[in-house]
Amino acid sequence: MRLVKFLQAAGVASRRRADELIRSGAVRVNGEVVREPWHEVDPARDTVEVDGRRIEPRITKYYFKFYKPRGVVSTLRDPHAKRTLSDYIPEGLRLVPAGRLDQDSEGLMILTDDGDLVYRLTHPRFEVPKRYRVVLDRYVEKADIERLAGGIELEDGPFIPDGIRRLGPREVELVIHEGRKREIRRAFRELGYRVVRLVRVALGPVELGDLRPGELRPLDERELRELGVGG
Repeated sequence: MRLVKFLQAAGVASRRRADELIRSGAVRVNGEVVREPWHEVDPARDTVEVDGRRIEPRITKYYFKFYKPRGVVSTLRDPHAKRTLSDYIPEGLRLVPAGRLDQDSEGLMILTDDGDLVYRLTHPRFEVPKRYRVVLDRYVEKADIERLAGGIELEDGPFIPDGIRRLGPREVELVIHEGRKREIRRAFRELGYRVVRLVRVALGPVELGDLRPGELRPLDERELRELGVGG
């Protein structure tokens, strides 16, 4: 097993962070510093340490869905934030988020220690759909919905939703697979609207359902099966 994958599987860090730890010299294998993320290790025979702490291979993986409340920063640590995801994760679990939500947005996040799943849910090449409910500050004109459906140009490239439909006079549902910073808010601002509320209601096959703000719930067997990680 590659060293970077071992650290992911053990719940030490995300793929990117594990790569950084290795390249920085923080990781030792059998007492020797290893700086190559692709270095092969045998979890049953090799001793792996991060900053002097021995890392044990983890067999059990954890999968949760979480309703991120508005105002919570979707990182584990931020010295400038009042609340982060760490405030909601049970003590002893080393979970990481599969993607992010803006601080002003709310809704579904998946938290897990399965680095492979995080990679599949976040890497652009997998084009995982994300569904949002958007409440705006005024009546949504039909012409603007049609304009959005056809795509509009933003400063960092075109915004083309995979799907859009009206839910009410000031409310629409959007499906996208990209993850550019605040792109939904910027797209509506381009058309003269202000987003009052933005809720992610689905990530791939997993839906927010009746989850309440701040609630953390294990994924059920059906959700795990649909994500391709068994149950």
